[in-house]
Amino acid sequence: MIPFPDIDPVIVQIGPLAIRWYGVMYIAGFVISYLLVRYQIKKKGLNFNSDFIMSLYLYLIVGLMIGARLGFVIFYGLPHFIHHPLEIFAIWLGGMSIHGGLIGSVFAGYLFCRRYKVDFWQMSDLVVATAPIGIGLGRIGNFINGELFGRITDLPWGIIFPAGGPFPRHPSQLYQFALEGVALFIILWILKDKGLKSGVLLSFFIIFYGVFRFFAEFFREPDPHLGFILGPFTMGQLLSAAMIIVGAGILYMRGGVKQNMREYEK
Repeated sequence: MIPFPDIDPVIVQIGPLAIRWYGVMYIAGFVISYLLVRYQIKKKGLNFNSDFIMSLYLYLIVGLMIGARLGFVIFYGLPHFIHHPLEIFAIWLGGMSIHGGLIGSVFAGYLFCRRYKVDFWQMSDLVVATAPIGIGLGRIGNFINGELFGRITDLPWGIIFPAGGPFPRHPSQLYQFALEGVALFIILWILKDKGLKSGVLLSFFIIFYGVFRFFAEFFREPDPHLGFILGPFTMGQLLSAAMIIVGAGILYMRGGVKQNMREYEK
């Protein structure tokens, strides 16, 4: 058993204003993603200036926040919010869905590309190659908060979380950091230079994220107010399965694996 690290989730607090590790992690994720997208644009010789990319990220951040909140409302608490609609706006009480955030970001990116008349598939590939950084750092933030912990385990690296009762649990946040953050970033960062058709990297991001999240959910404690939704599966797994299907559909629409491999071999 490993003791839970004594890390204060609040970095600094001035009156009612608190700066938390969780928020800093997401800010760091967006900053690193922004810098890496600029690096890719310069490397590829694309004609997008810094103001253009900054505007894109403003769209993405707003889309992420709105999508993450609405995703939580719809997927994880719709009956409650139907009777308490004003609480939809009470984001300080917590409750964000990464699946909803991804949907919101993609939709915001589409609106941005349509407004500025640029190729959505090309822009999406530039951004998703860096998206796992923010996702992974967000999981570190979850771990510091002691939230979204795993199921009870007798493995030697089990951790007793402050809010998880007296038994050791899987540090599932760290599993997700390794899979959805580190592994997914390595895969996408390698594939981005393989000459794939635009949009294929987006499909791989959606598919691999869905697969990694589906697997990690077997170690994560289900949401207490939902439990298991369909047999042994959680809401997170059902949403991840839907992502895999959507990602496969995009991959098929963009030419599939075989056609893209033939283009790469040329």
